[in-house]
Amino acid sequence: MGAIGMNEVMSIPTGFLVCDAMLKAAEVEMVSAGCVCAGKYFAVVSGEVAAVRAAVEAGREAAGGTLVDHLVIANVHEDVAPAIMACTGTEHLAAVGVMETYSLCAAIYAADAAVKAADIRLLEVRLGRGLGGKSFVLLTGEVAAVKAAVEAAEGLEETQGLMGQSVVIPSPHPDLLRTIQ
Repeated sequence: MGAIGMNEVMSIPTGFLVCDAMLKAAEVEMVSAGCVCAGKYFAVVSGEVAAVRAAVEAGREAAGGTLVDHLVIANVHEDVAPAIMACTGTEHLAAVGVMETYSLCAAIYAADAAVKAADIRLLEVRLGRGLGGKSFVLLTGEVAAVKAAVEAAEGLEETQGLMGQSVVIPSPHPDLLRTIQ
């Protein structure tokens, strides 16, 4: 994939403008975009690092004073974009980790750090839809790996002050799988 970039704004109409500006600024691919609670809008793109940087910058300029947060992650882990699109799944849960964030960008940073830190599988990165502006990252793997992944995400400079509660469930009940698919 290369890089992933995102702009989060506090205006839905401006969000559409930002999304359009990002897509027109460089050759990038839309990963996800949409409205989230608290009247915010986000746009996530992927592509080569320089193109993603250019797209995010164009979006930031279009956002003006409505910009809430933005990010560019070069060398993003290949599992992050599918987890944002909720295109992952599993038939078996080992240990489960759930990390809550107060920022959409913080959730993406946390997911990337987690999957790079340990042998885990990202199940979903839920970006603020129906969550009062919060986001969460859902992952699975062996207990020690899930703990290491959560600790790596919580220790990231970009997530400081933006992490809510995190939990690691060592032996989830088999029916828990139905609640996350």
